[in-house]
Amino acid sequence: MFVKVESGAISGIAAVEVCVEVNVAKGGIGLFLVGLPDNTIKESEQRIIAAFENSGYTMTAKKIVVNLAPADLRKEGSLYDLPIAVGILQATEQIDSELIEGSMFIGELSLDGSLRPVKGVLPLVAMARERGLRRVFLPVENVAEGAVVSDIDIIGASSLTELCAILTGVQPYDPAPHRIDSEECGVEAEYAEDFADVKGQAYVKRALEIAAAGGHNIIMIGSPGSGKTMLARRLPTIMPPMTLKEALETTKIHSVAGKIGTHRGLITSRPFRSPHHLTSQVALIGGGQSPQPGEVSLANNGVLFLDEMPEFGRNVLEVLRQPLEDRHITISRAKYTVDYPANFTLVASMNPCPCGYYNHPTKECTCSAAAVHRYKGHISGPLMDRIDIHVEVVPVSIREMSSQKREESSAEVRRRVVAARERQLERFRETDIHCNAMMNSAMLRQFAPLDKSCSELLERAMTHLSLSARAYDRIIKVARTIADLDGAEQIAPQHISEAIGYRSLDRER
Repeated sequence: MFVKVESGAISGIAAVEVCVEVNVAKGGIGLFLVGLPDNTIKESEQRIIAAFENSGYTMTAKKIVVNLAPADLRKEGSLYDLPIAVGILQATEQIDSELIEGSMFIGELSLDGSLRPVKGVLPLVAMARERGLRRVFLPVENVAEGAVVSDIDIIGASSLTELCAILTGVQPYDPAPHRIDSEECGVEAEYAEDFADVKGQAYVKRALEIAAAGGHNIIMIGSPGSGKTMLARRLPTIMPPMTLKEALETTKIHSVAGKIGTHRGLITSRPFRSPHHLTSQVALIGGGQSPQPGEVSLANNGVLFLDEMPEFGRNVLEVLRQPLEDRHITISRAKYTVDYPANFTLVASMNPCPCGYYNHPTKECTCSAAAVHRYKGHISGPLMDRIDIHVEVVPVSIREMSSQKREESSAEVRRRVVAARERQLERFRETDIHCNAMMNSAMLRQFAPLDKSCSELLERAMTHLSLSARAYDRIIKVARTIADLDGAEQIAPQHISEAIGYRSLDRER
């Protein structure tokens, strides 16, 4: 007997159709898996046999051939346990169900027959809906994630026995209600941190506000304990609320990486990723033998924070060049090519020197000039060029720390940021970008023209600071954002001056 069961595979953050074909015939004994399965899938035979025995079903004493079509696509993961088991049960006439047609099955089997959650449920369910399937059967722990997708029935089961009872009509079922956790895209997310907790640092807060308003990358330079990490962790709290498109894209990435967890649906707060400085290139940009999203993709639509940036390996930092420019990362290997989104805001921090006290107002630096130069040289010029805003963080005085003065909250700053973003969305409504940092050179001429006084001011800065052409463009982008925060239609000289002031490392070089 021949049976087809629908399932899927993950490619990047998208899903592709996989049809599990099961044929039971005479002429031998055993289960044969074909269609480029990996070792995890090959091991499913033992899991399925044990699950059958502990659920009251039996493997037939005939030849069972399972083909994962298309045969030229490599299949990975344990999500094929359930469709293979259902196919075998149907082909050996241990169950008879009309529900199998028009349904997708995904899930891992335990030896006792219970179902375990799997990764990548959201893109798989979205693909099932696009293909016109009517329902998806999956483990109960994945129901919340699958129910994010509307117009398709999501049916959870805790075990193979329960699933078969549903398929044969012995047990009634109710599809999970469509849910978007807070119904909430466009609604401000709640964060544990707040800008009101930060005393002083008005100059740095202003720079972070500009970074959030225009999607600009920023690096903070300051001595240990000056508040760089504390400020960086509060950047997501002033960024605009996520749109439904951003939330779905972010959730897909975390779903594929297995970072969502059980009983969780849509991710609606902006990600904040802070990898350790011993992170490898693959962990940062993604890939590996079984391709997975890296930190740059997990930070998509959020913040990637590199604390003590010079401590990262130079080769690790250099792989950031492409995603910082293109806002996506393409990983090509001999056996696969995948594309992951990487539209993140880079926030980096560094000490001014190895000991951390170069130019400190009260403490003496013990580093030689050569040591300071070598330390800053860990970050290459081309990479530094891609960071729009350089800001120095000065330690807060004891008087400021003990002050009872009320500091501006994240909600107050976010209102200005949202207003600036709305101006940008209106400006770019006929393009495929949504913030100033994403403008290319042609868009700069169209959306950020400079009058004569601004051009002359910028030309003088370019000459005196020996800035690159990339730095020229980025100064204009930052100036455009400052103008948006001021509610100005055109860039003025004061906006250019402030933007030039945020190139402190260029001035030092």
